[in-house]
Amino acid sequence: MLLDVVIVIFGFVGLIWGADKFVAGASAIAFNFGVAPLMIGLTIVAFGTSAPEFFSSAVAAIENQAPIAIGNALGSNIFNIGVALGIAALIRPITPPNSLVRRELPALLIVTVVTGIVFSNLYIGIIDSLVLIALLALCVLALVRRGLRGEPAPDLAEIEEDTDIPAISTTRASLRLSIGLVLLVVGAEALVGGASSIATRLGVSSAIIGLTIVALGTSLPELAACVASVLRGHSDLALGNIVGSNILNLLVVLPFPGLLAAGPIEQELFYRDYATMLAMTVVLAGTCFWTIKSGKTIGRSFGFVFLLMYALWFSIMYQQI
Repeated sequence: MLLDVVIVIFGFVGLIWGADKFVAGASAIAFNFGVAPLMIGLTIVAFGTSAPEFFSSAVAAIENQAPIAIGNALGSNIFNIGVALGIAALIRPITPPNSLVRRELPALLIVTVVTGIVFSNLYIGIIDSLVLIALLALCVLALVRRGLRGEPAPDLAEIEEDTDIPAISTTRASLRLSIGLVLLVVGAEALVGGASSIATRLGVSSAIIGLTIVALGTSLPELAACVASVLRGHSDLALGNIVGSNILNLLVVLPFPGLLAAGPIEQELFYRDYATMLAMTVVLAGTCFWTIKSGKTIGRSFGFVFLLMYALWFSIMYQQI
């Protein structure tokens, strides 16, 4: 058991460090080729914070551990809203940007509802995955069209301050990207292998491990990004990171089980975990719409509500183990 825990910790370190190297390298390459910072932030950086979920879920599906992949996606979204955003709101009030409320939040609600429809028959297969991939393609198309209408790139000093894009050569950036990719793959293998072994030894389902250990570990980048954003006074970026990450988790992570390990879905994953994710997403959207309309912010009281919802879900899950 101790060895399995060490392997899981190694996997977490590899995933998080790998994601950091991957984002740094990819962002520098994109900037060197003249890609606007807006597109870098909405694509590469957003992918980077969600890369641990992607790689660990892909490996889980390949190794026929679909419940880990599904639990990872749902658990990560619940953690992102309940813990990452909750803690961020406790640190500093968050002001939702109008553009996020008009575009990304409705998109998250639509994606969450479609996921529920896909899950409703308690089975995920190739057709279900293709539906999610098609929705992902629509989101990417909308993102690209939005980016093409964006403003030109600011100067290097502004970029370094606001987006943390490193000023390095394309060769060094490519090396960072390659190292990050290797660490992501190796970390994902270690995490899934160790988590599966722990689940077997403890006699609990793989889905529970995916919802807890794997989801918590792979969501650490989102938590770190949220805290860093609010501490630097960019609270709107914290919310944007959560919304974008949750969309990607559902549209990129969930297709893996359907494509690589199609099969039935545990009832609890739908009736308990998906329902909780949907409720928390609706609460988040309602809170953002209300704050925009009233001119207020997502303050500490809302942060406590998000944390309380996560604690309630976790306690219910714990009692049902």
